[in-house]
Amino acid sequence: MRLILKTLVYSCLCAAVLGVPQVSWLPCQFTDEHVYVNQEGHTETQHVHREAALQFGQAGDAPLEPRAITFLITGSKLDLRRFVEGTEAKHLDCELRRYSTAGIAVHWPVQGGQQGYNLWFSCTLRHAEGLFTVTGFLRHLSDQEAPWQQDYRSWPAIEDGDTLTASVALVIKTQTPVVKAALGSQQKLHCQFAVDHRGPNLTVEWHRQHRGTRTRLFSRNARTGHAEGDGVRLKGLEGGDASYGLTFAKMASEGTYICSVSVIPLFVSLDIGLTIEEPPRVSLNVGPSLSLQAGGEQKVTCDAAGYYPLDVVMAWHVQDPAAAGRRVGAPLPTELQNVLLSSHKHNQDNTYSLTAFFYLKASLRDSGRQFTCSVSHPSLRVPIKKSFILTVEEPSSWTMTLLGLTVVALLLVLFVLLRYLNSARNLNKKKPY
Repeated sequence: MRLILKTLVYSCLCAAVLGVPQVSWLPCQFTDEHVYVNQEGHTETQHVHREAALQFGQAGDAPLEPRAITFLITGSKLDLRRFVEGTEAKHLDCELRRYSTAGIAVHWPVQGGQQGYNLWFSCTLRHAEGLFTVTGFLRHLSDQEAPWQQDYRSWPAIEDGDTLTASVALVIKTQTPVVKAALGSQQKLHCQFAVDHRGPNLTVEWHRQHRGTRTRLFSRNARTGHAEGDGVRLKGLEGGDASYGLTFAKMASEGTYICSVSVIPLFVSLDIGLTIEEPPRVSLNVGPSLSLQAGGEQKVTCDAAGYYPLDVVMAWHVQDPAAAGRRVGAPLPTELQNVLLSSHKHNQDNTYSLTAFFYLKASLRDSGRQFTCSVSHPSLRVPIKKSFILTVEEPSSWTMTLLGLTVVALLLVLFVLLRYLNSARNLNKKKPY
């Protein structure tokens, strides 16, 4: 059914871009609630997933998909489509839920002379690639009376094919649902909101939650004008910009940042996950070229320093001279198997360091080969690579001559030593007892 609905919307809309006037329909999933008391006397909630649709138009419009639950969004000062402007419909995930006011029933200022009870629903639009999250509150005017108990205990039934006419009362959006920050960087945690009437009893707050601890960073009540904390421009709040500014990212900045907006009886919050990702600094203990004589040995190290988080992959590869510089038809580099890794070093700034090393014994067949250290880390789009070319030289004639003289000298010393020992033995034989 979900696939059928999406196929229908794509065929109905010539332009699949939200934010233009001709767009009028979007498939959604409605998470309905069935509240009941179990055998032990405890209240339980059963979530039921149902097919629904957002349809933008005028009151009385016929539903485009009669079998789905249609939320007909009529005109108000807020157009939900403007908050996802420029995004193709196929990149949007839409979810609708009932919203409980926890027993609070208040007059919504734009209701005018209409009498009735407001039923509230939340509508969340998420970009499939995580570019933004938008949550809007839909206000449906019901002809029933306000319930005498908690509204969630007596939700009015909604049947398949029903049409609920509603307007958008409050919208909140973030364009930074996930933030990856380098140490020392400045970050703007985006939070934008809008209400369909002026002068509301509005409260904006920011909290940070990390490892079970929740800290309030900022709070401001529009009615009293009282503000606590910093990081949010007060002038920006007047235009609906509640973005939080992080001036210097550090390890202690990691966590979930929560932007919340409250307009009685509505409360909504958006989570922004911030993680620190510091890329490694990679270096070798040799230069771009290394010269060794045949038979010589050299310890070659590759250092990855100052990275975070801990996840890092280091490897050494070697490539034949004929393949170096070739892009087509060149054999792939071979990974060295004799590489050793040091233990992770935990630095004072809570970053990490690691060394990958091997012992290179030079032979003439290795001359011209390129050795490459490759370092992969979550903070990097592509691995960092550091290379050197090995040149292996034959021993020089002078070196051979020196080696020969050394051998002759050793033999001469051995000969003299043997003559001395032999003479001493003969002398001992001639001594009388």
